[in-house]
Amino acid sequence: MTEVKNSSSTTLVRQSEALIPTPHGDFNMLAFAENENDLMPHIALVHPEMNPQQPVSVRVHSECITGDLFGSKRCDCGEQLEEALRVISRDKGVLLYLRQEGRGIGIINKLKAYQLQDDGLDTIQANLHLGLEIDGRHYDIAIDMLRDLSIQNIRLLTNNPEKVEAFQGSHVNIVERVPLIIPPQRQNLGYLQTKREQMGHFLDL
Repeated sequence: MTEVKNSSSTTLVRQSEALIPTPHGDFNMLAFAENENDLMPHIALVHPEMNPQQPVSVRVHSECITGDLFGSKRCDCGEQLEEALRVISRDKGVLLYLRQEGRGIGIINKLKAYQLQDDGLDTIQANLHLGLEIDGRHYDIAIDMLRDLSIQNIRLLTNNPEKVEAFQGSHVNIVERVPLIIPPQRQNLGYLQTKREQMGHFLDL
């Protein structure tokens, strides 16, 4: 098993892997966790023909139960995931699925924040009202997972400037930022506008 140490001194181990056939093609699924009993490991989906000697198309995707699993229209996460899988299948790339639900606040607080948004707050105001960070995600684990996969040069699929900044100073070089273009819907337009105007996301709305 391969050990991965991130900057928070947590030791992740590549616990298991298997070939997973998906609607987007076959991927090797790798589970990274501190121990084999961890019920929420970080996941890497790696195209079987991924070549780490060339720039690799990579999506770093934080878990979104509501969007990824149930197709919630309050955000564009599920649609971003689907588009990223399409691109990664085409480009023979990698998807890193990080278990940091709700920009790092967890599903319980995320549902509380949704209730506050229904009362008129935007996504940032709701988090602050709950005493939480606006965005509590961290990407050091993703960087170390890429190191484990021997990937040094990537085309990063993201609209988020913080993800780009997270790789600065690391062993991973971003050779290109690839936008994920998802048409806004009525239910998530305000959410996307907040991300663009207050969080600096690269969105053309």
